[in-house]
Amino acid sequence: MQKTLYLFASGRLRRKDNTICVDSEEGTKYFPVINLRDIFVFGEVDLNKKLLEFLEENEVILHFFGYYGNYVGSFYPREHYNSGYVILRQAEHYLDPARRLELARKFVEGALANILQVLRYYQNRGKELTSYVEPITRLAEESLPACGSVEELMAIEGNAREYYYESFNTILEGSPFTISGRSKRPPADPLNALISFGNSIIYAKILTEIYKTHLDPRIGYLHATNFRRFTLNLDVAEIFKPILADRVLFTLVGKKMLGSEDFERRGGAYFLKERGRRLYVQELEEKLQSTFHHRRLRRNVSYQTLLRMELYKVEKHLMGEQLYEPFVSRW
Repeated sequence: MQKTLYLFASGRLRRKDNTICVDSEEGTKYFPVINLRDIFVFGEVDLNKKLLEFLEENEVILHFFGYYGNYVGSFYPREHYNSGYVILRQAEHYLDPARRLELARKFVEGALANILQVLRYYQNRGKELTSYVEPITRLAEESLPACGSVEELMAIEGNAREYYYESFNTILEGSPFTISGRSKRPPADPLNALISFGNSIIYAKILTEIYKTHLDPRIGYLHATNFRRFTLNLDVAEIFKPILADRVLFTLVGKKMLGSEDFERRGGAYFLKERGRRLYVQELEEKLQSTFHHRRLRRNVSYQTLLRMELYKVEKHLMGEQLYEPFVSRW
């Protein structure tokens, strides 16, 4: 099974025969390229064109993150699976307001359904979350179907997430952290720093999976296709952030695996330190490799496989084979 290589130490990244060679203060390590899905670079690394050509040949994406764990960009190699037909269908669905709205609504439906599943999970474990579950349920069942534009959908999702993020204080009651609203640039508290870091990882993970399909990541539906390079990964990530990124956050903070010492404060901004980032990606990878019984397929699948399957569903919708229904967790 292919894996993600996370590089935290600074050093040099190069090709050595058919391996990716990492020279750092931790020593020299070799990783067979055939075993790599993608590479996440957090440290300061030097690399050359020979390496990029090698990655392109082997369809490996390189994601770069800044000193504070913020997403910087990706080396998105020449596409091997691109399809003119699928790109045309993607563009048709974007340019037709009704078709675009239909897909965008599905992404928000999936996001809100999975948010509610997370809240009910903790509600069943004794957390008093009724004051958050009820308004989000009303938004999902009453307001969302009535939306007539993508802008209205975005507003509904934003309102739902306001309630959702406020519920973190109840779910994580007893932890040293609290959140007073979502703040991104910069994160105003440790929980916001964790949310931002986790979301960035999920966006990059889904971008990697899009690369392995016929889909073009530049054409999204909920997030407007404009001068921003990638948007489809942002759309699909809305569905998975609650059940992947946020569940990892609750585990790390709830079990006190992360503490105040894992965050760095710069003025009014908080950032996750390297130890925290290492813990986060380790917990996320364990989650992605865990399996569950898929009712429709009647077999166990991993969350990693699920990401790719979701994109195939989008592709089938665009080609008119099967209407897209977002994945909704049942636990």
